[in-house]
Amino acid sequence: MAKQNVAEQFVDILVRAGVRRMYGVVGDSLNPVVDAIRRTDGIEWIQVRHEETAAFAAGAEAQITGRLAACAGSCGPGNLHLINGLYDAQRSMAPVIALASHIPSGEIGLGYFQETHPDQLFRECSHYSELISNPQQMPRLLQSAVQHAIGRSGVSVVALPGDIAAQPAPEKAVEHALVTARPTVRPGDGEIEKLVRLVDEADRVTLFCGSGTAGAHAEVMEFAGRVKAPVGHALRGKEWIQYDNPYDVGMSGLLGYGAAYEATHECDLLVLLGTDFPYNAFLPDDVKIVQVDIRPEHLGRRSQLDLAVWGDVRETLRALNARVKAKTDRRFLDRMLKKHADALEEVVKAYTRKVEKHTPIHPEYVASVLDELADEDAVFTVDTGMCNVWAARYLSPNGKRRIIGSFSHGSMANALPQAIGAQFTDPGRQVVSMSGDGGFSMLMGDFLTLVQYDLPVKVVLFNNSSLGMVELEMLVSGLPSYGTRNKNPDFAAIARAAGAYGVRVEKPKQLTGALKDAFRHRGPALVDVVTDPNALSIPPKISAEMVTGFALSASKIVLDGGVGRMIQMARSNLRNVPRP
Repeated sequence: MAKQNVAEQFVDILVRAGVRRMYGVVGDSLNPVVDAIRRTDGIEWIQVRHEETAAFAAGAEAQITGRLAACAGSCGPGNLHLINGLYDAQRSMAPVIALASHIPSGEIGLGYFQETHPDQLFRECSHYSELISNPQQMPRLLQSAVQHAIGRSGVSVVALPGDIAAQPAPEKAVEHALVTARPTVRPGDGEIEKLVRLVDEADRVTLFCGSGTAGAHAEVMEFAGRVKAPVGHALRGKEWIQYDNPYDVGMSGLLGYGAAYEATHECDLLVLLGTDFPYNAFLPDDVKIVQVDIRPEHLGRRSQLDLAVWGDVRETLRALNARVKAKTDRRFLDRMLKKHADALEEVVKAYTRKVEKHTPIHPEYVASVLDELADEDAVFTVDTGMCNVWAARYLSPNGKRRIIGSFSHGSMANALPQAIGAQFTDPGRQVVSMSGDGGFSMLMGDFLTLVQYDLPVKVVLFNNSSLGMVELEMLVSGLPSYGTRNKNPDFAAIARAAGAYGVRVEKPKQLTGALKDAFRHRGPALVDVVTDPNALSIPPKISAEMVTGFALSASKIVLDGGVGRMIQMARSNLRNVPRP
């Protein structure tokens, strides 16, 4: 049997760690690794058109599957392109390993062609970033990188010079069993008892949930029922906590709706569950706050806490539910449910007036129709900007759908690349990219990746010919919009020229048929919907300090969008409120 080289050994370790594919763009320093992938069963090379796409795709795959995913870039400029997608994966707690191939090892530090220092460059967006400097080092270093990525739910970067990748692998390399799954972490009994006392002593408890509630829906609902607590959520908590939730009071923050803001401010104990919600201006400073999080570094960095609990949300609530006293007073919960329903009724009234005749098309209408027509287990990838607003307010989670975006990093152009990674995990599952025209055009070249692999991603393009969220920021600051208008082509014609299905929608009556036709199409499809550039959003509560770093709209230019099927759930929950 022929002796392995370092690249072959590298690929074998990735396969053992559960990696199924590596996204990237080939280059000379990567050639030994790409060739090893070509000859190895169980892993494939996915050729994209831009390395940033590779990193976003790997991050999305990791979020969908929970497994380690991989991407790669060639030396210097090639791997530098990975950085934005890797930042997103790191902040989304997606286990990703990135191969940053490097210049010849003997030239490092001498200003060689395309020289950078990837082991240094990627340290801020990773848990682990190291350089392989000799073949003997590789197996242990790569295994450590794998376990950092999986164990800490984030990014590991391995810099590998191309000449070392081509060298013979060490004959007796140390290989140990790889950790490929995270354990659950239960808080100590002392913390549980302190939490029980705080809950039992509180008259009005509110839960505010983030992505850390994934897999804990039943436990959250049981706890809310026991203590009669309204349940709000951050955007990343939406897909995990909003469905089948009789205690739902909506979402807080600048994309928020409903009564979540009131519920978090009018309680006397706020329990933050698995959320690193960044906008502390929306959090109260005059109520007791408990935070439960699997990452101890998240505890207390947004709010002053009365109790910090380090642990998995599901395990914490399982212990808590067995010990807290059941509350009988529903007055606070019922009042918040009524406020929530009333708030949604008001915006629905504004939204429903002649919406099916309004031209340019209301983006709210597009999102609501999309929500109704998409599959029950669809994966939605959502561009940063106004698409975040429409996804937050209109997409209806049900426990089977997934909603992925750059919700923590806030990058443009994430939706299409993330859709690529999501679709590769299951070619038969419906994947919908909710793209803005600004984000789509930034990485539009990777629409060709859909065509090349015949990936049946459906791109629904919210085309308002502007950078809508940036215009909001300017308006809030009292500035005229400048540099935000896009002169766009007919994107549907571009899709057709590339060999995909493409249709342009300019009138509301065309929308339903166009989406149905695109969803029926077996391959990649793009629906270019011309939407109203003046359709802006406003959160339920505003103060001057909330403006900083984000967009708020002036009420005189707001088209108050509705909230789709969420109003149906709010009305249903309201029926459970006892009448006097």
